[in-house]
Amino acid sequence: MENFEPKENREWRQGGQGDKTIPDARCSMPKTQLLLYLIPIIGFFPSLWTLYRGQGSREQLAISRLSITLALTWLLGYLLLSTGAATSDFLTLRLFILNSFLTSGYFLVSVWLILRLMQGKSGRLPGFNTLAERVLGKYLS
Repeated sequence: MENFEPKENREWRQGGQGDKTIPDARCSMPKTQLLLYLIPIIGFFPSLWTLYRGQGSREQLAISRLSITLALTWLLGYLLLSTGAATSDFLTLRLFILNSFLTSGYFLVSVWLILRLMQGKSGRLPGFNTLAERVLGKYLS
């Protein structure tokens, strides 16, 4: 008979009676926190709080930096495109369309990262992770 992996991907710890094992509740908590960090716009605040305290695993800090970098990049682009659309007569419609593409892209990348984390894959974006490490790693870690 073959040994199959358990359906749930949890770590197990030894119970008090010797041979009984119970699921460790602490193992699923960071994953839910990581998912919380990647929620568009809302996840910015718990990510900032985690980096401000400086407590958490290496993965939590990396996802927090990525979340803040994505949110600030989106906010800067949104403000610049909105300002350009408000001041321009000829490019108004084009800038509003670019603004909607930028916002849609931010939300889709966040959902994509959430799905990747739920599948157990890495939540890294090569360009943004290095930017987050260089900029936010210097000031908030």
